[in-house]
Amino acid sequence: MGFRTGIVGLPNVGKSTLFNALTRTAAAQAANFPFCTIEPNVGEVNVPDARLERLAGIAKSKAVIPTRMTFVDIAGLVRGASKGEGLGNQFLANIRECEAIAHVLRCFEDDDVTHVEGRVDPVADAETVETELMLADLDSVEKRLAGLARKIRSGDKEAGDQSRLLEAARPLLAAGRPARGLHVDAEDAKAWRGLQLLTAKPVLYVCNVEEAAAAEGNAHSAAVAAMAAASGAGCVVISAAIEEEIAQLDDAERAEFLGAMGLEEAGLDRLIGAGYALLGLATYFTVGPKEARAWTIPAGTSAPQAAGVIHGDFERGFIRAETIAYADFVSLGGEQGAKEAGRMRSEGKTYRVADGDVLHFLFNT
Repeated sequence: MGFRTGIVGLPNVGKSTLFNALTRTAAAQAANFPFCTIEPNVGEVNVPDARLERLAGIAKSKAVIPTRMTFVDIAGLVRGASKGEGLGNQFLANIRECEAIAHVLRCFEDDDVTHVEGRVDPVADAETVETELMLADLDSVEKRLAGLARKIRSGDKEAGDQSRLLEAARPLLAAGRPARGLHVDAEDAKAWRGLQLLTAKPVLYVCNVEEAAAAEGNAHSAAVAAMAAASGAGCVVISAAIEEEIAQLDDAERAEFLGAMGLEEAGLDRLIGAGYALLGLATYFTVGPKEARAWTIPAGTSAPQAAGVIHGDFERGFIRAETIAYADFVSLGGEQGAKEAGRMRSEGKTYRVADGDVLHFLFNT
């Protein structure tokens, strides 16, 4: 399992350029005019993880299979999108299908690239998009509550739960605050996600800066970072122009280029790391001579549920998970060394998989 992240923002902030770089394709046309992207472009990328390569080397795995992340490049939003302006309706529908939002903000000055609002102010841009999403959510809440009334009168419990959550979100949205600010109990989490409110989705602000500011950011990105910290959102600084350049290089050239720019890692790596933290995701591994493979799960996932990511039969017939911590697998030279040192554990159905665990599942067919 990976996760599906929508790349959103105003027109001409660098969304499609970033998408092209991250997916190493030219699938998304990048041009200097609004609504260049109309249909959403979808691309999958490998999630870089140095641990996987190291595990594969120890186990002499023939194949190395990273986990994957899906990016969706969504059409640029404009003021009035909640009322259908521009490509508003399509934009909003595409966001609903994503688990998280990567909100690209223009944090660079360039007279040759037009700004739909005629100025460079990423915080104001973020507020414009957030306002449109809140207005769309408020409209959706009002319509849904009206539609649920008859079901509630007939005793439909699911409709009652939905109505209760929507009623709790309504005053927040009416006050100009996103739905993600609502505290939702664990037993309501599934129903809450099912409502697909746009402002309930976690947000990662992507500050698109000029090349010279890629390492340290600039005044614009600092303002965005402060806004993100205040709202509990994630924030990462990326130069889409640099990412587009390094996307065309091989690994050796890439490392040399990043070093010359004063960057420890590529923007994709930082974006994924920030996304994992935002969504509370973890990675476990299956390792053997045939293949070494990474799997993404929500942090705190039980062993049977983790097994189910591979195949539903693994979860249904789960017996136990033979578990080796990543550090033990590496320091003891692999599975056999971990066994001999007593570092392989047998875990049952209540075990919560830890990030980096190397697992082998036993199950009934």
